[in-house]
Amino acid sequence: MDKMRLKALAKINLGLDVLRRREDGYHEVRMIMQTVHIYDQILMEKQDKAGIQVKTNLYYLPDNENNLVYKAAKLLMDEFHLPKGVMIDLKKYIPVAAGMAGGSSDAAAVLFGMNRMYNLGLSQEELMIRGVKIGADVPYCVMRGTALAEGIGEELTPLAPMPSCYILVAKPGISVSTKFVYENLRAAELPWHPDIDGMKEALERQDLKALTERMDYGNVLETVTVSEYPIIQMLKDTMKQYGALGTLMSGSGPTVFGVFDNQQTAKRAYLVLKRGRQAKQVFLTTPYNTHSERRGVADLNIGGANEVGY
Repeated sequence: MDKMRLKALAKINLGLDVLRRREDGYHEVRMIMQTVHIYDQILMEKQDKAGIQVKTNLYYLPDNENNLVYKAAKLLMDEFHLPKGVMIDLKKYIPVAAGMAGGSSDAAAVLFGMNRMYNLGLSQEELMIRGVKIGADVPYCVMRGTALAEGIGEELTPLAPMPSCYILVAKPGISVSTKFVYENLRAAELPWHPDIDGMKEALERQDLKALTERMDYGNVLETVTVSEYPIIQMLKDTMKQYGALGTLMSGSGPTVFGVFDNQQTAKRAYLVLKRGRQAKQVFLTTPYNTHSERRGVADLNIGGANEVGY
């Protein structure tokens, strides 16, 4: 297999709690992660000449070792002493620096692709172990689906899938520094903590209403971001006004998502945000369910390359 096309899917956080700041400077977290059908497209192609070439559709993204896709390819090329090179053409659609793990998902897709292209024989678990060397979210992005993430985010437990629903995602035209958010988070003085266990139970019961009821206080990082960036609360309020069962900021923001149980209601809210000025990017999507999604290679041969159902 000399060419592969892959989809690197985004994630949202259904719940995000920070338990404490560790002595090494990292924060210990407890989160429920959910993959959604918003994705970057990656074309990988073997090259006779050794080395890694990275192309992107966004001029401000690095095309060198500072890009996570480069780091992912190099990690496996160095470990397995691969003689040939690889070209990676990355088309970004997941909002950048938005709390949706776009870069981590791109890296996870490249790990998957390198493993398949070069027949390295690595299991999913072995890819996840290598992924944490690139970033804390990469192991989850290799696994996908609905999962409890603990530690610094690398300790993963699969959970019951998110019930069928519609997810409205909106990113305002601002950037939020993850470093700033965590540096200003008073982890030991938080006024509330998300009901992560209650969310897990709601997922097991496939009870969307119970799940979304717990989202109002579902992300402790909002204690920093909402006062600094009022647009985040404005987006949450607009989604609620137009029928969202629950709303939440994803990760350290600034992306906000709302969960809907009715497609027409979700479409109406989507159009309101799309035509308005609160959000720069707006998506209407659905949850990705590892229990039902088709996985493996699909012989679609789009553009002469294999579409991989990763």
